[in-house]
Amino acid sequence: MAPRPYWKGYLKLSLVTCPVAMSPATSESEKVRFHTLNKATGNRVVSQYVDSVTGKPVKDENEAKGYARGENDYIILTDDDLDTVALETVRTIDIEKFVPRDSIKWVYFEKPHYLMPDDPVGQEAFAVIRDAMAADKVVGVSRLVIGRRERAVVLEPRGEGIVLWTLRFGDEVRPEDSYFEDINEEADPDLVPLVQQLIKQRTQKWSPTMVTDPIQESLLKIIAEKKKALTPRRKSKASTSGMTEPSSNVVNIMDALRKSMEAELKGRQQTKR
Repeated sequence: MAPRPYWKGYLKLSLVTCPVAMSPATSESEKVRFHTLNKATGNRVVSQYVDSVTGKPVKDENEAKGYARGENDYIILTDDDLDTVALETVRTIDIEKFVPRDSIKWVYFEKPHYLMPDDPVGQEAFAVIRDAMAADKVVGVSRLVIGRRERAVVLEPRGEGIVLWTLRFGDEVRPEDSYFEDINEEADPDLVPLVQQLIKQRTQKWSPTMVTDPIQESLLKIIAEKKKALTPRRKSKASTSGMTEPSSNVVNIMDALRKSMEAELKGRQQTKR
């Protein structure tokens, strides 16, 4: 069952409008999360805002946003002040323009969301907008207020629905040229075919299992073990005897590639037996 949407509003294109709902396409709810405890008592540690001058805790009703005008000089903005700058894009995704999907650089895409009709009456309008974009191989560009900030968003048709991507602001994207401009090495034409063979041997169909988190899996195992025991198990220290000095990092690329390919082929032959 799909989770409850965290945003509801309207999708608009010229005179065509339909109610829509939006949910994040990704989730971090399955990640292992920790609370901060007092190790001496086992009790949770509670965080709170403290006045930097008086040292006293600040009540929730006295918390406010402050814009720094100078050192220790702030302009206070209340929730009412922030509400007065609410824009139409708080509840409406008005598609302003369309661009080819491939014309937007990958680095601008930030976070995906699933956009779907929120009323049976609006499904036809939603489907018309979706299918028209898919037919012309374009995406819609619009704006949406998320977390009190108006973000540029892109609407991409995907199957029966639409994926809404938030875009990074232009000043958040660093130009790649400044990082790659000093790379002047040309690839050895004799090495490229070897790498291509290695790539071919390792090419597989994409699967979500390729992006599992081994650290989280290990943490879950540790947590499960601690649930069974009252005292934590201590791991014995590995013996350092018989350790050899690490080999040099300087390797011959051609030899390394050939060894990699031989190992790959040998592994495949043993698997077939």
